[in-house]
Amino acid sequence: MTETSAAPAVAQSSAHSVSLPEPRASRRQDRGLTAVVHPTVLQRDIWLRALSTLNRFRVIRAIDIAVACFPERPFKAALTAAQRAMRGLAKAKFVRRYRTNRFQHIYGLTTRGARWLQEHDVTAAASVRRVSEKTNPEHQLWMNFIVLACEARGLLALTESEVWDELNPDTEKGQPLKQGLTKVDIKPDSRKASSEERTIDLDVEPPKPKWLRPDAIAIQGDDVTWFEIDISTRGSYRATALTALATKIGCKLENGKSLRRVVVMTRDEIVYRRHVQLMRKKMKSANEADIFLTRGCHFNELAEGVFEVIAPIWDEKASKSVLLIVGHVIFQLLPTWLPKVRLDASNRQPLSGWFEENYLPYRRPKSARPWPTPSSPLLRRHSMPSK
Repeated sequence: MTETSAAPAVAQSSAHSVSLPEPRASRRQDRGLTAVVHPTVLQRDIWLRALSTLNRFRVIRAIDIAVACFPERPFKAALTAAQRAMRGLAKAKFVRRYRTNRFQHIYGLTTRGARWLQEHDVTAAASVRRVSEKTNPEHQLWMNFIVLACEARGLLALTESEVWDELNPDTEKGQPLKQGLTKVDIKPDSRKASSEERTIDLDVEPPKPKWLRPDAIAIQGDDVTWFEIDISTRGSYRATALTALATKIGCKLENGKSLRRVVVMTRDEIVYRRHVQLMRKKMKSANEADIFLTRGCHFNELAEGVFEVIAPIWDEKASKSVLLIVGHVIFQLLPTWLPKVRLDASNRQPLSGWFEENYLPYRRPKSARPWPTPSSPLLRRHSMPSK
């Protein structure tokens, strides 16, 4: 009886253990931009934008093309697409690759590439001769990177040379040139003074005016963001110029717009910490003075490296000066780890600091609106289908 009754139970158990085959998952993949633009047209648009960017800045890296062409993608996907585009351009002999003293790969525009741009109605000139002579154009590369990051966020951005051209349009020979966007008063540096000048008490010597010009600017409406790219430590004279620039926030610049923030990007933590300490020292001395009597400004450190600038502003209705927040001073590190990222398993560099975060082109304070998500610049001539 035991064996006879056990047999059906075993059969029932084995019957329940048999499972029906699961339906196959859909293998349909997201085609990305090719769902909107034909691959041939898309490649032409990528090449056109990449070469136009190179023609504008004269020297670039693959990561600059990732920012210029693919800011809406995750970092690894953007860098992969940028490297693929630069390999294709190099194979077509439109660009030529060089290696700097810091083992960075940079690109210059060839005559053939400039001719291809001219065929697409872009005024262009080759840059390979100058690029081949550059051994360490790190400052210029990061300046270009910040400008492209600003444009990816929808801001109008200019490099130092483009600011110069905007300040002096159609200047004839013999006419005075505007040397900068703002002027500050700085005491002479005792280390650069002559032996006779060192006998003079520099504390009583009147400050000398100095024109300042940014490494890059971003413009949004009537507000200007001033960028300084500090690859190395500043001397005392340039450090004083930086703190003097911070007191100009809220004032009108030579281009008629208001300076709202100063962003200082440093290459390493040593320079970063020195700048923050210098700003804290400036904050202490400025906050001890009467803001209305000195007509100066006060500073408030919101977070490490982020300072709020408060200044008296004349209120027409109240017929008196009131204290208002006029802008910010922001210090942060350049994302020097991003160009070092490897796309294979050997990568040891962090992937932080891309557009998904509040980092590029600068950290916005919590009181400001969050950065808009970048959209693909390759879709400006094409419309996305409605979902």
